[in-house]
Amino acid sequence: MDINPNWFLRARLKTRQLLLLIALDEQRNIHRASEELHMTQPAASKQLKDLEEMLGVQLFDRLPRGMEPTIYGETMIRHARMALNSLSLAHEDIVAIKAGLAGQVDIGTIMTPGIALLPQAITRTKQAAPHLRIGVEMEQSNVLIEQLQRGRLDFMIGRIPERQSAEGFSYEELGDEPACAVVRPGHPLLAQRKLQLRDISTQPWILPPQGSILRSRCELMFRRAGLDVPVNVIDTTAMLMIKPLLQQTDALNVMPVAVAQYYEAQGVLAILPIELPCRMDGYGIIMVDGHLMSPGAQLLLRHVRDVARGV
Repeated sequence: MDINPNWFLRARLKTRQLLLLIALDEQRNIHRASEELHMTQPAASKQLKDLEEMLGVQLFDRLPRGMEPTIYGETMIRHARMALNSLSLAHEDIVAIKAGLAGQVDIGTIMTPGIALLPQAITRTKQAAPHLRIGVEMEQSNVLIEQLQRGRLDFMIGRIPERQSAEGFSYEELGDEPACAVVRPGHPLLAQRKLQLRDISTQPWILPPQGSILRSRCELMFRRAGLDVPVNVIDTTAMLMIKPLLQQTDALNVMPVAVAQYYEAQGVLAILPIELPCRMDGYGIIMVDGHLMSPGAQLLLRHVRDVARGV
């Protein structure tokens, strides 16, 4: 079936049908989706059937234990989120114009820019727009990219994961992320001159989990030096756990330099005097292609770029 570019006008596409697509994607069950939208199940089933007939394709596979979107369904769900987000932003823009810059901006960040860039950028943004609400989620890039795809973030600062296709995203490089080894203040290794990798390879370590980029780069660093990878290891990325473990033991931890410098300035940990041949890939601003950002999100994005450039 050929679809006219303005098919949604002729077919009288309803906002309710877009909401139903998203609810079905999240619930994977027509009964729960209809309850979420305060609809009867027959009404929800009819709206879905009408939409499928408009498009001439099946949007969901009906399975014994629920529903799964087809490739057509995944496409419509993605565009439904974008359309509803655009309508929400239109309302925010009108409110912002009427009452001064306001509304909600949601962003995601990995740890280094979350410490080195965002606080200053957010401070500048709030000085210019004190009524703007800003939500920040600090997570690994693979978690943030999923939130970005679902329209829950305006933009993120991180990297596109290796297994993630870059199609559909724009990427603007901001900086790189070298790593360093850290210990508790007063650690015996701090007094050792000319530390070498062999001096730290047999020490107890606190490392990110297996499969993470930083863990892989750290282990590769030892292998390239002809050394065994550390075996006395605690796996965690939680700073609330890392800090007391460092303070109570002689363990080492690897983390981005900018993060280590932040905690060293607070007296929480100390950076070992050894340059690690280990670094993460560069990080940058990631946005969904075609995503319309509110004035508040654009303001914060401008300040992020300014801080990254040292302006």
